[in-house]
Amino acid sequence: MSTGTLIAIIVAVVVVLLVCALVAWRVARRRHLKEQFGPEYERLVEEKQSRPAAEQELREREQRHDALEIKPLSATDREKYAQGWSQAQERFVDHPDDAVHEADRLVTALMSERGYPTKGYEQQVSDLSVEHGRTLQNYRTAHEVSDRSSRHQATTEELRGAMVHYRALFDELLHNGGRPRE
Repeated sequence: MSTGTLIAIIVAVVVVLLVCALVAWRVARRRHLKEQFGPEYERLVEEKQSRPAAEQELREREQRHDALEIKPLSATDREKYAQGWSQAQERFVDHPDDAVHEADRLVTALMSERGYPTKGYEQQVSDLSVEHGRTLQNYRTAHEVSDRSSRHQATTEELRGAMVHYRALFDELLHNGGRPRE
């Protein structure tokens, strides 16, 4: 076998190995994003109508999130917010609209306390998606009902559902991203 043929074979093998490594890296990166963002990954792919565009946005969200100073709550703060939630739930019986608005306010205050920026709903959703992608649709649904409630266009059953949806994100934020300890 000539030296030229040997070099051509080695170059071809190296190129194939590089292509395989690139494909493996992309598959691993996609798997990471799917695991990190949960249902938010597929929602964004559908919204963007492009997997690469959605993945780019999700990576940008991760970078922005990494720059935030998210901190855990102290036991005292956790208790304060838990009491606030209990009061909002009790208020629901007589004033469901007010209770939903209070739940929204509590979630926003809790986000702020943990270190999330709270200016602008879309940015809130974007920032939350990195650690709370599995409960993010709950937040979107609750927020939409709260908005309609402000215009007196939400039924009591929708308001009840909003409280349940807010509770899912509230619990995650309250317990520093983990599940509540029962």
